[in-house]
Amino acid sequence: MAVDDTQPLISHLIELRKRLLYCILSVLVVFLALIYFANDIYQLISAPLIKQLPAGASMIATDVASPFFTPIKLTIIVSVFVSAPLLLYQVWAFVAPALYKHELRLMMPLLFSSTLLFYAGMAFAYFVVFPLSFSFFAHTAPRGVLIATDINNYLDFVMALFMAFGVSFEVPVAIVLLCWSGVVTPDDLCKKRPYVLVGAFVVGMLLTPPDVFSQTLLAIPMYLLFEIGVFFARFYVGKGRKGDEEEDDPEED
Repeated sequence: MAVDDTQPLISHLIELRKRLLYCILSVLVVFLALIYFANDIYQLISAPLIKQLPAGASMIATDVASPFFTPIKLTIIVSVFVSAPLLLYQVWAFVAPALYKHELRLMMPLLFSSTLLFYAGMAFAYFVVFPLSFSFFAHTAPRGVLIATDINNYLDFVMALFMAFGVSFEVPVAIVLLCWSGVVTPDDLCKKRPYVLVGAFVVGMLLTPPDVFSQTLLAIPMYLLFEIGVFFARFYVGKGRKGDEEEDDPEED
């Protein structure tokens, strides 16, 4: 009996190892395809800052190996981002056998929408927030201070913003999941609109430079995403629990 109990666990571990191997290979293939363009990728990421630097200013490398390792580090991160759809698919393939039919019907749209929203958040940060933020920082430097940003510190800064905006744009997915599982209802969320609006501006204040314009640029999209999430959540409200009851009843009979 003990042997029979261990068989499902072993098969799950074997499946998990296979999915992890596929994930690593996916990232590796993308990395090998992009490594030749590592310096070009870094120039693309640093373009919003370079455009705002005053004449005569440039980025610097304070470590001897930074000019080599920083673009490589960025390429690895970009490879993970580019491979995100494949990585999410591997996650879906691993958990799919344990899901109900109604959960499977929800999983694929959520994976697609969450990936798309994450990319949209990163694009919003790059094309809208970065130019405004770096322009603000460049024009508020004290007189006589030459701006010379370290390439590694800059990479850490922009990656943190990419992650922050990418996660922030997942608001509709989070709302749909909460309503689908029955934790909240769209009507409850509608009653909390004033608090959500204030919270969006607080998040905008924390993630953007301390000026009203930049805060508004983040707060308004976040609030609109909240409204979008509430709208679509009405089609999924309570379906998680209903589906479980419908599919559990035949087994109990």
